[in-house]
This record gives sequence, C-alpha cells and structure tokens, in this order.
Amino acid sequence: MTHTTEHSEPEFAAYIGIDWADTKHDICLQAAESSQREFAVLPHRPRDIDEWAGSLRRRFHGRRVAVCIETSRGALVYALQKYDFVVLFPINPATLAKYRQAFKPSRAKADPTDAQIALEILLGHRDKLKALQPQSPAVRELAMLLEERRQIVDDQRRIINRLISNLKHYYPLAHDWFEDKGTVLFCDFLTRWPTFKQLHQARRTTLETFFRTHNCHHPKLIEERLATVRNAAPLTEDPAIIRPKQLLVEGLVEQLRATLKTIARFDAEIARLAPTLPDYELFHALPGAGPTLAPRLLVAFGEQRDRYASAAELQMYAGIAPVTESSGKQHWVHWRMQCPTFLRQTFIEWAALTIPRSFWAKAYYRQQRARGCAHQAAIRALAFKWVRILYRCWLTHTPYDESTYLNALKRRGSPLLATLTA
Repeated sequence: MTHTTEHSEPEFAAYIGIDWADTKHDICLQAAESSQREFAVLPHRPRDIDEWAGSLRRRFHGRRVAVCIETSRGALVYALQKYDFVVLFPINPATLAKYRQAFKPSRAKADPTDAQIALEILLGHRDKLKALQPQSPAVRELAMLLEERRQIVDDQRRIINRLISNLKHYYPLAHDWFEDKGTVLFCDFLTRWPTFKQLHQARRTTLETFFRTHNCHHPKLIEERLATVRNAAPLTEDPAIIRPKQLLVEGLVEQLRATLKTIARFDAEIARLAPTLPDYELFHALPGAGPTLAPRLLVAFGEQRDRYASAAELQMYAGIAPVTESSGKQHWVHWRMQCPTFLRQTFIEWAALTIPRSFWAKAYYRQQRARGCAHQAAIRALAFKWVRILYRCWLTHTPYDESTYLNALKRRGSPLLATLTA
C-alpha cells in the first residue's frame, strides 16, 4: 500500500525496515515506484550511518523517507533523528514478533527477515502507525534525567538490600539502628565502625560527637543507642565470618556513597530544568506532586496537546486502564502487561500520595477498599480517575482545583459525595 498526496505523488520516496542491533543494523528498502526490495547491512558507526543517510538524500533528492524500527529510542534512533528527511515509525517489538510468528510458526528468526517484516508492516499497516514526533530538547532532556535517576535509585536499593543481608550475618545492631539506610549518616557510621567490636570499643564522647555532627540532636535517642552498645552482645566473634563480611560491607558502602552523590546531582539538574518548562506550574500545584513527581507528571503528558486523542488513549498507553478479554460466555479483566513501566509507576505513585491530600481521592480509595479491592487495585483505580481529570486540565491549560471538581461531582449527583459527607 503506497500512500499518495492529492497530486498523486508518493508521500514518501522510499520505505525502509530496520532490524537494529548493537554493532550492525539490517536494512530492507523499497522505493515508492518499485516492487523490488534491497537488503543491506549498516555498521553501527557514526560515519557509516552518516554516509548511508547522505546516500539516501542524494538518491531520492531530499524527499522524505519512511523508516520502521522496533524501538522509539536508542542509539540508532538518536542518530537518525538529526536527518530532517527521515520519518521514523517506531513499533513495539512484540508486534514484530507476533507478525513473524504468524508467517513462521516454527519461530525461526533471522535478522534480514525481521527487517523485511518491519518493511511489510510499514507498507501494509501505516495507517495504524504513528510517526515519531520528538518533543522539545528541554522536555526530552528532563525525561532522560528522570529515567536515568530512577535507574540509579534502583541501583541504590539493590546495594542497600545487600548491605542489610550482610549486616544481619555479623553486625545486626547497625541494621537495627538506622531505619533509613540511604543516607550519608548510615555510610559514615559503617565507615567509622564497620564491626561490632570497633563500635563497642568507641568512647561515649566519640559516639555523642558523631551523632550530633550528623544532625542527630535527640538526647533520648542518643542515650538509648549508647545503652544498647553497652548491653549488647556480638552475634558472632568468628573472624572467618566477620572479616570477609566487613570487607564486603565497606565496599558496598563506597558504592552507596556514589549513588547518593549521583542522585543529588540528578536532583539538582532536574530542579534547575523543570521550572523553566511552560507546563511546570500546572503539575507542581497538584496535591502530593511537589518537586519529585511534578517533573515526572509533566513528562508523562508532554507538551504536544495532540499527542493523545483522548484520556482513554493515555490510560491505555500508560497501562492504567485494565484489559477485558472474552471467549465464548466467559470474560475476565486483568491489568496491562505491555506498557511503559516508568510511566505507569509515575501515575500510581502519585495517586497514592494524593489520598491524604485530596478529599475526594481519600473517599474514592476508601470506597474501593469497601468494595473488596486490594490496596494496589484501589490505587490503580484512583490513578485511572486522576489521569482523566489531569488530561482535561492539561488539554485546556487549566490548573486543577479541588473545589471545582467537588462542585462538578455535586452537579452530576455522584454517589461519592455521600462518602465525603459521611
């Protein structure tokens, strides 16, 4: 299928399917006026990519070229976005895999075949594909900052879990003392006293000075910790256990320090960039958003008001909307498996924070629990409603107002109001 303009000129001079990889990319190309397909292998090197793009520009006289690729981000996508005549059509890898399986039940896979399948999807189903329309550099930078920060936070969580596991084997007191272990205080404590023996030998004044230096000025808490040290007994005195665990804990503490510094740098950059974007105040004023989730909500919606045709489209894309399946007389509902995980986490985490800060959100959550929903299911249902509300605010550039929404519920005669007044 070749799409044409009103002057019967092909919308694109050529159609290309790409199967990308780390070191090379398999390409299948078909010119608009031809039925012949050309296969090539493109090394993943900036100069080779630039030469290949230049050859396309010369061959098709600068006319637009459609490229289908099974990702919306990554090194090759970033490289191709700088060419104004290249229009990218990203597809879900699962789409290509199921298309391949439909015609190859044996599930045999070959890279040139995947490039050809991507081309066939582009030619036969382009009306179902959306061209990649990058947002402004500032929004894309903020999105990348937020996602990379989340990766570092996940790394920090893994390090802390390993620290906890190892401390329980030889030094449980250090684990018990600090509820929040993602802190400089926790790192400094383990660096200063990596074993119970060293802590037990420390002078009282040294411990008092340490805690006060780290902004712990509660005399009662300090006294309780000092009494614990005096009365506690070591879990083990076996050097065959203590020494290896000590070395491992010291190494993990160094890693934890690095993540804390990196997260702080990301936070500073996010705090600098986010307020400069036009829609920041729209999301910053939301209940429970603040400096952490306001930038994530901003990126979730973006700046292109035609990005989503409806709130339902965003709910489905984000994985907030449940999926209903049916077969014969049976039907069942489950949550979406395929979705941008970080985007779904953004809406769910924020929805949970609105419960103590929004009258109707708290009432709705309680209503869902009263109906038998588990905590997470109730939070997802709340997030579903919030997305619909936020979509309207975002579309009309109107800040959210709790009283306005409550009045709207009253006009509609919502049964939720009975819960609010109960």
